[in-house]
Amino acid sequence: MKAVVITRFGGPEVLEIQDVPAPQPGPEEVLVRVHGTALNRADLLQRSGRYAAPPGVPENISGLEFAGEVTELGINVRRWSKGDRVMGIIGGGAHAEFVTAHQDAIAAVPANLDLSDAGAIPEVFITAHDALQQAEFKAGENVLIHAVGSGVGLAATQLVRALGGRAFGTSRTPDKIERAKAFGLELGYVVPEPGALSELSAFGKNATAGRGFDVVLDLNGGPYFEASLEAMALKGRIILIGGVAGGKTNVDLSDPGQTSSYNRYGAARSITAREDRNHRRICTRSYAAAGEGKCSTSDRFRLLTRADPGCSSTPGIQ
Repeated sequence: MKAVVITRFGGPEVLEIQDVPAPQPGPEEVLVRVHGTALNRADLLQRSGRYAAPPGVPENISGLEFAGEVTELGINVRRWSKGDRVMGIIGGGAHAEFVTAHQDAIAAVPANLDLSDAGAIPEVFITAHDALQQAEFKAGENVLIHAVGSGVGLAATQLVRALGGRAFGTSRTPDKIERAKAFGLELGYVVPEPGALSELSAFGKNATAGRGFDVVLDLNGGPYFEASLEAMALKGRIILIGGVAGGKTNVDLSDPGQTSSYNRYGAARSITAREDRNHRRICTRSYAAAGEGKCSTSDRFRLLTRADPGCSSTPGIQ
């Protein structure tokens, strides 16, 4: 099969399309011919030598998500048939013509979705949906999404809207805020530099009629975490998804303004089929909104398997 191979660590120029052996499905796995995939931050980090592939995953072929058709079945596979249109997440290797995946780690592609669009859904929508589940999000709640113009940020915005909530967000540029409004963002707060976070609490009070945010999805970490506590409603919940703004923060435990609103903090984590049999249910629910036309992947960067391997775009609004 053909695959986009990382020949050495570096920029886009290190990628080459090469012929490599096709993977073979295990007893509970399916072989999928990839029609669509996407580019995520982890893929860029892997290419530059800053992200190690998990054990058993090709070290020189990136790609965490895919959509395509089932072509072969492991001897114990009962959920799927040849020709089924499926999509899912794997540890790596999706930037290729074929991938293998556990039968519980994939979901059916809704009939009204093209496979090229479906390939851009799993990573961001599962991440966003799982974070909202961990936060016990309910219809009618106010949700603040940091880095709202990112792939996960746009997915979370659409899911909040589809599930009956109100989505608010932050970004470093006004353009991303304005473009995210087409996906259901009500209001946004521009953070050109960390010092601007001092006004986040006032923004939250004004945007929610004094209540504050019931849920915060923090894709940035660092100073965003501390500022989020000030902007939260009583018994609010914050889920840390990423740490691009820093892995440390300062929380004054003697400040009742922070501790009274801080109900629970959770860290989103990856899910594999072998450790969580609910993975397929999570996949199905998070994909359903896209299949019903409530969500869109139009601003995510999508790759077809024949795409130029030199492209280095990242998902989300650029």
